[in-house]
Amino acid sequence: MKRPVASTLAELAQLRRALQAARERQEQERRAAQEAARLAWAAQHLFASAMGGVTPLTPRHERHWSTPLPPAPLPLQRALDEQRVLQESLSDEFDVDTLLDVDDQMSFRRPGIGPDVTKKLRAGHWSIQRQLDLHGLRRDEAREALAMFIRLAHRTGLRCVRIVHGKGLGSPGKTPVLKGRVQSWLVQKREVLAFVQARPADGGAGALVVLLQPNRRKI
Repeated sequence: MKRPVASTLAELAQLRRALQAARERQEQERRAAQEAARLAWAAQHLFASAMGGVTPLTPRHERHWSTPLPPAPLPLQRALDEQRVLQESLSDEFDVDTLLDVDDQMSFRRPGIGPDVTKKLRAGHWSIQRQLDLHGLRRDEAREALAMFIRLAHRTGLRCVRIVHGKGLGSPGKTPVLKGRVQSWLVQKREVLAFVQARPADGGAGALVVLLQPNRRKI
């Protein structure tokens, strides 16, 4: 049963808010890191600046003091993690055709995954737990939304999701502009085990059903 448009729009809005919040957190942490680095530098040079007019001792009067503790490490790891999320390395030039199964629906499965998996996926063996509708998004927006959606779905332990890319009926030449892009992006996501074209009741040629890696450390 197709989900209401209002539901998919609400989910997309929620995803966009999550992206914006991640950007804001990254910027705040970047500024905090810069300020912490500035303060650390100032603290290290404060003594030298204050004693600038004092004549140093001659070598025979040297005193050896214990080495001061280094400054505490800056909490940059989370900022780096957020940066990796926002800068997903999904290439638009990736050639996905050689990786797709040559059938009437051009399905995909990773090496080591048997054909029975895509057969079960196509038959609805796994229920669809969440979906992302990419209608109306520009290419860069769609790529970013897809990367974030797959990452969050995997982290929360979802196994089967649907990506709606459209049938291209309103596009020049009546071709699905995003379909090939979405296939290419999904193949590059390590969380994706396989995908197939959705059944007619689930969107048909305008959507893909995606099977994700199991996540034993789900949030």
